Formats: sequence, structure tokens, C-alpha cells
Amino acid sequence: MLLGQLLLDGRLVAAIVESGSATAHSNEVKARPIPGHSMLDLIHRSESEGEQLTELASLLASRQPISAKLAIPICPTEVYGCGVTYERSASFRDSEHGTKDGMYAAVYRGVRPEIFFKGTARICTGPGEHIGQRADSKFTAPEPELALVLGAKGKILGYTLANDVSAWDIERENALYLPQSKAYNACCSLGPVIVTVDSLPNPYGLEMTCSITRDGISRFEGAVSTSKLNRKFEQLIEHLYRSNDVPSGAVVLTGTGIIVTEEAALAAGDIVTIRIPEIGVLENTVRTV
Repeated sequence: MLLGQLLLDGRLVAAIVESGSATAHSNEVKARPIPGHSMLDLIHRSESEGEQLTELASLLASRQPISAKLAIPICPTEVYGCGVTYERSASFRDSEHGTKDGMYAAVYRGVRPEIFFKGTARICTGPGEHIGQRADSKFTAPEPELALVLGAKGKILGYTLANDVSAWDIERENALYLPQSKAYNACCSLGPVIVTVDSLPNPYGLEMTCSITRDGISRFEGAVSTSKLNRKFEQLIEHLYRSNDVPSGAVVLTGTGIIVTEEAALAAGDIVTIRIPEIGVLENTVRTV
């Protein structure tokens, strides 16, 4: 099932998105709204009533689809990022520091994964909205990622696309500046839909692409398969929940394997497009914040 949110009469309303429509570049879809419920409301109600999310959505959704634009698929309670989960990320980051087998390689091989707090719904944006480039950064880059939508006790409810926008030059200056590199206005994009787990049986076999265009001219193109992930989602979730009572409706970004070089650093007006065919297209325009 494809689940999302629509902006109707100034409010975000959960909806079942009709199959095949989530790849529309305009974000215009046919969807069946679930009146009186945001996506968080729907998740919380399914848990309180002991009902499967998909079954509850089917029960509550309107019978007739409407045409509407997709908004952010969930306003997450919390967002966490996972770093160095692809070998390409480890080797690139270490090379930036002039080492071949340094800190990032150690994290890549280590038992404990890198997990950091990205923010809350306040810093999140959706398909067709802007993403932020820090005004004090000269090398802000997109980080295309597969994201997990979590229910109670870390249960994976579904998958969506994410852009973990990051000011790499700030992190490069000093690793302790990571929170400033990662957390600021409009630094996390999610969408276009949530694909429930029953509709995506093999999340480790997805082909992801990312492109950056400026004034209609391609600045960057990259691709990666989630088969290259070094860690299983259950391992990431188990470490996340250690001594940390993460609430339902949280989102976990599973790391990037597409590395944007400094020559393609983001600038205001750039368009970033992330695709996984089974999930759809997440497109955003860059704005300095």
C-alpha cells in the first residue's frame, strides 16, 4: 500500500495513494483521503486499537479518489540519521582527511553504528518544497537515502525517500561540528509516499539515483543499490533504542551511498531529484536559509 499526506483546506490529511501515481513529477496524484487523520494520527490509532496500519487505512479511507498534490508523507516525531553505512561513504570521508583507513573506516567496520539526532518535524520538508543551504556553508550537499518509518518499539511500518541535506565543509572543519552540519532549517526532505512493508518485500534490492540540475543543466548524477548497505535495519534500530525510548512515528535515515563532490555543491535555485522506482520521485529546490 502507498500512504501519504495531502494538504486539504490548510490541514495535512492522511491518504491512500493510488498505485502508480507516486512517480508523477508534478506530485499530482489520485488519492483517497482518510478524513480527520494525519499520518501520525493513523499510526497512533492503529497501535491503540491493535489494528494493522493498512487495514485501518482501508477501513477509514474515502471510497472515491480525488486529485491532489502530495505533501510530506509524515510529520515525524523525531528523525535520526545513520552514517557511514556504505563503503563508498567511508572511503570518501577518510580521503577528505588525508587517510586511507581512518576514523570513518573504523565506524564502517565497527560493531556500533553511527547514529545521530537529525531533528523533528520542524526541520523537515516534503516533495516540491524547498530544502535549505546554510548561509555559512560553501559546500552543502544532498545525501539521498532510504528512510524507515517506525511504529512502537521500533517496528518498521514502511519506507520512504529522504534527503539528509548536510553542510559538509562544516563537518570537514571539525568532526565535533557534526550537529551544525546536519541540523538546521529545511535540512531533511521526505517523500513522496510511504510504501508499507508488505508492498516492499526486499528493501535491500532497490536502485536509487540522484541528480542535481542548475538552470536546466545537469550538475551531477549518481546511483547506488541498497544491496551495498553494510548494516541491516534491525541492527540500526536495536542500537537506536538502547536506553532511548523513541516514540512512534519516528523516521530513521539509513545512510547514503551517493557521494556529491565539492564541484557540485548546492546553490540556491538548484533542483535535487532522488528516485527509487518502487517508491517514487522526491524533488526539491534549494534555498539559502
